[in-house]
Amino acid sequence: MALPINVTADGLILTVRVTPKSAKEKIEGVRIESDGRPVLSVRLSAPPVEGAANAALVAFLAHHWRIPKRAVKLLSGETARVKRLAIEADAALRLRITDELGALAHD
Repeated sequence: MALPINVTADGLILTVRVTPKSAKEKIEGVRIESDGRPVLSVRLSAPPVEGAANAALVAFLAHHWRIPKRAVKLLSGETARVKRLAIEADAALRLRITDELGALAHD
């Protein structure tokens, strides 16, 4: 299965599908959208109001990967469920994230 990331010179571009207003915040796994795009599926408790879910997504992923929130930036999808994020990452972090997504894609 393809992974929802593109490696860049200074990190990664990650495609995420967010489900807001969930009872539990968690990463559900990697899935393929109807258009064939791979996405990381994430559930968040924040509502999709005034950027709350976007801020919660940045905070959740930063906490999950133990990186500063400033290292995670929303590139597109501000009002959509599918979002693209830039993650500033050195080679070790890129490898760690890629390995985790690879494991999630095969679960």
